[in-house]
Amino acid sequence: MTTKTFGRGMVAVALAGAALLGLSGTASASDSADSIGDNQPNNTHGVWCVQHLINDVARQNNRATVDEDGIWGPQTKDQVLWFQNLVHVPADGIVGPFTGDNVLYHGDQYYGGRSGYCFTYVPSDSGLFE
Repeated sequence: MTTKTFGRGMVAVALAGAALLGLSGTASASDSADSIGDNQPNNTHGVWCVQHLINDVARQNNRATVDEDGIWGPQTKDQVLWFQNLVHVPADGIVGPFTGDNVLYHGDQYYGGRSGYCFTYVPSDSGLFE
């Protein structure tokens, strides 16, 4: 093998490694995601995520779903209370970090989980993902 060929091979390996490292960054809980519920800021994206992810769990449990309109209201609160009772977390109707972890963990993994769209908008301390 010539030095020139070896050098090109090393460059290719280095570029491939750099590309993989760039794609494999670790996800962390969003420190900026506020709680969702009565008297909370209720970011539209966060409310939609809660509605969508809990609706996924509701369908799995033969429960009616709520509109996924991004608006916090009594039906969404009732759905959150139902979910909190289902997964055995304190039922207060507020999606804080502990409930948020459960919503992300149990709901549709395309949007939930630790790498889905909703991870940025739903409060979480990522406890279920460690």
